[in-house]
Amino acid sequence: MSTSTNEKKYANWSDSYGNAEWLINDRFGLFIHFGLYTPAARHEWVMTHEKIHPKMYRKYFEYFEPDLFDAKEWARTTKAAGMKYFVITTKHHEGFALWDTKLSDYKVTNTPIKRDLLREVIDAFREEGLKVGLYHSLIDWHHPEFTIDGLHPQRDDEDFKKENTDRDMNKYLEFMHGQVRELLTDYGKIDYMWFDFSYPHRDWGWSKGKGAIDWQSEQLEKIVLDLQPDILINDRLDLNRGVITPEQYQPSEPVEKDGLPVIWEACQTMNGTWGYHRDNLDWKSTDTLLKMLIDTVSKSGNFLLNVGPNGRGEFDYHSIDRLEAIGEWMRLHSRSIYEAKHSNYKAPIDCRYTQKGNRLYLHIYSWPFRHIHLEGLAGKVNYAQLLNDASEVYFREFDPEEVITSTETKIDVNSVVLDLPVQKPDVMVPVVELFLKN
Repeated sequence: MSTSTNEKKYANWSDSYGNAEWLINDRFGLFIHFGLYTPAARHEWVMTHEKIHPKMYRKYFEYFEPDLFDAKEWARTTKAAGMKYFVITTKHHEGFALWDTKLSDYKVTNTPIKRDLLREVIDAFREEGLKVGLYHSLIDWHHPEFTIDGLHPQRDDEDFKKENTDRDMNKYLEFMHGQVRELLTDYGKIDYMWFDFSYPHRDWGWSKGKGAIDWQSEQLEKIVLDLQPDILINDRLDLNRGVITPEQYQPSEPVEKDGLPVIWEACQTMNGTWGYHRDNLDWKSTDTLLKMLIDTVSKSGNFLLNVGPNGRGEFDYHSIDRLEAIGEWMRLHSRSIYEAKHSNYKAPIDCRYTQKGNRLYLHIYSWPFRHIHLEGLAGKVNYAQLLNDASEVYFREFDPEEVITSTETKIDVNSVVLDLPVQKPDVMVPVVELFLKN
């Protein structure tokens, strides 16, 4: 598919952007938040939530030593979960660089770990065949030229705010754009650039939020595309284009704009925070996370599921348990996810459809007793089977000559009725694969 075709098919895709077909096909990716907020272990926004001064925040830099970090293990775990791509934080709002940047001393190679962890991650994930995505914050609460606004940790520090008049945002932009150049020059092919974030609608009276003008987003976008012409970009540069990234909520229907579908990606946490948070025990169940994945694909979206490794550099057991269970389900059912999209057929109650060509996939959230009625499929189904074991599922259609007694299932003339086993298959969400007539 050419980029011009992309633009015609998707309302949010610029003709200058790369081919998004791989993203649309892969559907499932891993988000990784890893930085100085990790050893703090109480939210990735801890610096601003607790209004911590950069000098006090420095302790996390001095003691950042994830000695059990193993990029190859991360990559193997991700691939086994059925994920096809990943996005990792190169720099979060705190300003700390996870790579060996030449533009700042505030970087991972100056911490006790003394290694370029970003390079290790990129190399390991590429070896496993995963596409590479880089998260980069437009915000930087550490940089001395980043102008203070209502999100800044020192927003209530009057002495600190007095320095604001002497800060030069253009100097910060030169630095920020320069770091993006480094990332897109020194680490090979990057498939996806995930910027975070713009907030021009915010107004605190004494300061306003930052957007495309503040970031010089047009210029930044040009830098990205000049260096990596095939790269994908998300929508957070405030330019009204790019992969739409709803965060911590699920759209209720396929996302469209001006009557055309958009390329979108639901980004979700496992427990409500992105960085490692020791005391946050609001873990979503594996069942919930899996259903969120299925629901997203049923609306032609991608699902980017987050992990926040701990201060030793490991995925904790809550995350691993969920990834392993999802991976086992994906081992048996991934063809209902990869390359699949929204179906125009109406799914039964508590079910979701995905479709890939002439294969329609019925995901059954609540196992019924014996029968499911599939509206609008009369005369359209050649064969049906449970996807987990490829066992045939018998189906029936309306027969005007059949005598229906009061104890039998009544079939609508436009519907197909599946005859299911009484016992639910031993998988979290059973899937019936329906082969439709051409």
